[in-house]
Amino acid sequence: MTYSIVARDPSTGELGVAVQSHYFATGSVVTWAAPGVGAVATQAMAEISYGPLGLDLMRAGKSAPDALRALLAADDASATRQVAMVDASGRVATHTGDKCIADAGHLTGDGWSVQANMMRRDTVWAAMATAYEAAEGDLADRLLAALDAAEAEGGDIRGKQSASLLVVPATGARWDTTIDVRVDDHPEPLPELRRLVAMRKAYLSAQDGPAMGDNPELAFWMGMALGIGGQVDEAMPLLRKAYAADEGWAELLRRLPVAGLFPDDPDLLDRLTR
Repeated sequence: MTYSIVARDPSTGELGVAVQSHYFATGSVVTWAAPGVGAVATQAMAEISYGPLGLDLMRAGKSAPDALRALLAADDASATRQVAMVDASGRVATHTGDKCIADAGHLTGDGWSVQANMMRRDTVWAAMATAYEAAEGDLADRLLAALDAAEAEGGDIRGKQSASLLVVPATGARWDTTIDVRVDDHPEPLPELRRLVAMRKAYLSAQDGPAMGDNPELAFWMGMALGIGGQVDEAMPLLRKAYAADEGWAELLRRLPVAGLFPDDPDLLDRLTR
């Protein structure tokens, strides 16, 4: 019922997992990752515990193949599961049970695995692999390319409904993420997922560009930062964008000095809230 990819970026050490399915909120089930540990996709007749338990085993020092082997050995319904894991060293393990609904299969490569079940065609996972390896950009871009290729090949035999993409850094606390976005219910989940990834990247880069779009949140905080830095002329177009969306943004700026988030400078505050 799902196609997904797990991967490690050898240049950054980032770990990622992405999925699309005709299932509500697929990201709440399939996608799992932790910095410096690994990434897991658990699907088909999914056993959610493969996600957190797989990460726990890899965190304890097991390789992805050893972790997956241990979980499958304890699962009486392993023939109905499809699971993929990649660890922080780029070792990959994937299982497609012989009772997964056709068309189902997987392919693995250097630091990645693509897997799918209940597909219209048995060419989906090969298309994903080709797209991932050929794609340029960061890990998120390459994960999206794999998902797009799966959908172009026919995708889920039932259609499409939800998608998710999770990328975590090479090191950090277990809750740290670089990108963590979900589309729980949408007629076009992959374009919407791509839009959310672009928005997250805009927040990370804090650059006024096409990815910002009409987002008043980004415009406000970037404008405020420019204003504090003395670049009032550059700040005003951004702040006016926020004010045009909702006048509450100007009132918020007036409240920030009391919270210690803006200088105690009434003249500057007045200039920025006109």
